[in-house]
Amino acid sequence: MPKFVLAPDSFKESMSAKEVCQAMEKGIRKVYPDAEIIHVPMADGGEGTTDSLVDATHGRKEVLKVQGPLPHQTVDAYYGILGDGKTAVIEMAQASGLMLVAPQERNPLITNTYGTGQLIKDALNHDIDTIIIGIGGSATVDGGMGMAQALGAIFLDKNGHELTGNGENLLKISKIDTTHLDPRLQKTQIIIASDVKNILTGPDGAAFVFGPQKGANPQQVQQLDQGLQHFSNIIVRDLGKQVDQIPGSGAAGGLGAGLLAFTNAKLQTGVEIVAQTVKLAEKIAQADYVFTGEGGMDFQTKFGKTPFGVAQIAQKAGKPVFAEAGYLGERIEELYATGITAIFGIVDKAQSLEESLKAGPQNIARTTENIARLIKIN
Repeated sequence: MPKFVLAPDSFKESMSAKEVCQAMEKGIRKVYPDAEIIHVPMADGGEGTTDSLVDATHGRKEVLKVQGPLPHQTVDAYYGILGDGKTAVIEMAQASGLMLVAPQERNPLITNTYGTGQLIKDALNHDIDTIIIGIGGSATVDGGMGMAQALGAIFLDKNGHELTGNGENLLKISKIDTTHLDPRLQKTQIIIASDVKNILTGPDGAAFVFGPQKGANPQQVQQLDQGLQHFSNIIVRDLGKQVDQIPGSGAAGGLGAGLLAFTNAKLQTGVEIVAQTVKLAEKIAQADYVFTGEGGMDFQTKFGKTPFGVAQIAQKAGKPVFAEAGYLGERIEELYATGITAIFGIVDKAQSLEESLKAGPQNIARTTENIARLIKIN
């Protein structure tokens, strides 16, 4: 009886990665009722990373109220503590995400990452030794100033007055005082999960590339870029760290740089972190067939998305990989060189997006059953 490893990402607005696994298993069972099937819900550091890692390790979620991206905004956010009891996983978008701010209120001069710092602080209270932080989908361009402030850093202007952490105040920083920075940060391994390679400042930096989508007009983009450059100079002077040219430092409005500056963080691609945490390579080594997928796939999938990461591991182990997606985009054929054996669209008829999202589980089950029948013939 063949052995299957199911390692999909979530299908956004349709199914979590765990639900995709369940639908895939349903399809396989119609052809191989007694097959050994291993579920490995995956993610690439963005939305769904916490859920995937908690599900895969039989961990738990911690829910708390934190400051949202806007001043005086309170949001309900959660993070995960994995099954080992020593690793926390945080998605910064839970506290500081763009989806928490109405389009007409988006203004990266005032949005901040303070709530993300509150999530980190709460995780430290649980005696963990590793924190994985996914830093996609932010509403902020504050360089992580708000996050650092929540953890005890103090930012002073030229008159010695404390500044509130936000994009507008980056240019006003005269001194950074880390005397009261949470000492537990130095004893905690922090891993930044991000597939963004942008540096902190300049034409390819956080303000110019990501500022407009967060509500910044051209003048504000210039102001934010100057602020981030000033911030990085103060970090060099007061903290002795050069972070502005590190690929990924511009992720999440410069939160990457802030984490590198105020903690012992290191950057890693999200899918690699998830794969290592759930021991995907070990599971694939024992499998006959691997199934993966996500909501949409095109040539950009090979730049660090979940199906690419899964295929790379399977390719090294010499295992065939079948990928499923709700949407197949341009130059999809380029993915066959990455280790994917075959790619299948799951939508079987013309229908609205709303109908397709609702029909996701049965479309996955049907498509997986058809693939399993082809495997059986072979």
